[in-house]
Amino acid sequence: MIKVKSEMRIIFYAAVGLFLIFLVLPLMVLLMKSLESGQGFTFSTYLDALSNKDILTAIGNSFKVSAVTALITTVLAFVMAYSINATRIHPTFKGVLKTGILLPMLLPTITYGFAIMYSFGNQGLFSKLFGSPLFNMYGFNGLLIGYVIYTLPPAFLVIHNSFQYIDKKFIIVSKLMGDSTLRSFMNTIIRPLWGTLGGAFVLSFILSFTDFGIPASIGGTYTVVATLLYQVMLGAIPDFNQGAVIAVLMLLPAVLGILLLHYLEKLNFHYDKVTDTELMRNRWRDTVLGSLSFLILSGMVATFAIMFIAPFLKQYPFNNTFTLEHIIDTFSSNDLTGVYKNSLYVSVLTAILGTIVAYGAALINGRTAVKGKSVMDWIAMVTNTVPGMVLGLSYLLLFNGTSFKGTFAILIFCNLIHFFTTPYLMAKHSLSKMNPGWETTGELLGDSWFKTVRRVIIPNSATTILEMAGYYFINSMVTISGIIFLITAETSLVSSKIQQLQHFAKFNEIFVLSLLIFGTNLIVKLLLGFWQKRASLQTF
Repeated sequence: MIKVKSEMRIIFYAAVGLFLIFLVLPLMVLLMKSLESGQGFTFSTYLDALSNKDILTAIGNSFKVSAVTALITTVLAFVMAYSINATRIHPTFKGVLKTGILLPMLLPTITYGFAIMYSFGNQGLFSKLFGSPLFNMYGFNGLLIGYVIYTLPPAFLVIHNSFQYIDKKFIIVSKLMGDSTLRSFMNTIIRPLWGTLGGAFVLSFILSFTDFGIPASIGGTYTVVATLLYQVMLGAIPDFNQGAVIAVLMLLPAVLGILLLHYLEKLNFHYDKVTDTELMRNRWRDTVLGSLSFLILSGMVATFAIMFIAPFLKQYPFNNTFTLEHIIDTFSSNDLTGVYKNSLYVSVLTAILGTIVAYGAALINGRTAVKGKSVMDWIAMVTNTVPGMVLGLSYLLLFNGTSFKGTFAILIFCNLIHFFTTPYLMAKHSLSKMNPGWETTGELLGDSWFKTVRRVIIPNSATTILEMAGYYFINSMVTISGIIFLITAETSLVSSKIQQLQHFAKFNEIFVLSLLIFGTNLIVKLLLGFWQKRASLQTF
């Protein structure tokens, strides 16, 4: 690496300063608020909270449904990843599985609950098909279905990525040596993936434990921590101290999860060289796993099918005459189209600014010798740990009474910090694979470091930059947990508007707005995919 330049230090200090203001300081204010009492700062607030029956019940419910969700999700995600990576099912079908499993990520989680309601409720699609409701969809059952659908895509991505580093020739060798099917499976598949499977479990648990959208729509009387925090903060008389305590308690499982992930990394190992080995055909294996994967994907897609049907019917399920009335009414409403424009505005700016910040932080850490650069990894770990609701509440406490409160800027910075980890890691991994001598060559040719970055480094990481921007955009369009405490009537977004429409039982408008988000995210993903292909052809 070349010697440290002033522009490197400027980028580093700017990034650190940004996270001090919008991450460290808000969390410190939150912690201090949680310790406040009539006698000054004391831990009595936590003792009171832990003796509160409602809080203990909510925590217990969250642990219960999140643990069951994580177990089911990990198994289903493994089945899908195994089918794609370790079978001989048709490549086209594998492509459908890989694409279909990711579609729920294009929708806000609050929509999941309404889709489940219209699918499994008393008048739901499946209830009509089977003649009666299959189960009580409110409370634990509805949350479990919603959480599994929500956490399945990210858990699949984690396991699917690790499968790329398993050398399949050992599966063949194990069979040739006469190992039983179970022994071969455990030694050549489960053992290399043991840490990854644990990581998928932890990831699913944390996502379920901290989500607000699904319980807000279908939780019913089954109170979880996220809905309890919402009720405490946005009730008739907000209790900021108790809200801060609950928010800090929400952090603890996430922190423990991160520590467990670090331990599980020790269980992972990699092969010195991964060979591209074609597995032997096994009709029984391929048929069973292909069928299971098809059922998983079909069940997930079928849950959302009603979302594409109900908005085009006069009054589902009582009047199923085709109509475009709901679509026309939504797009002719200045209120609803206004929140859609707000969401686009926030998402685009978040994508631009977030990508700049994440790429700059990764650039400093991966391509310079700036002292203290490893702090970026610690920042990424913290942002990955802090739930959106906790971050949003900390912003509310810090910026309450300032001109920053109630602006689009506070929403953008909240999203920027909340979703920082994944784009940062994308950029870091991409930059670490590039030729380490490019900057030195540029310096010898008389180019400044910044000029080398602009002319060489950035063009060669264009596909990653587009992927980072897409991640920021899509997550900003669907998020509700991070912004629920920060929105106002003027800054309302589509995801928050969906939650408001719930109170008026305007489900057709909810589904139309959900389709709008889905269509927008799908178009953005397809456009970015097209530009990524073009950019990959232009790299050195």
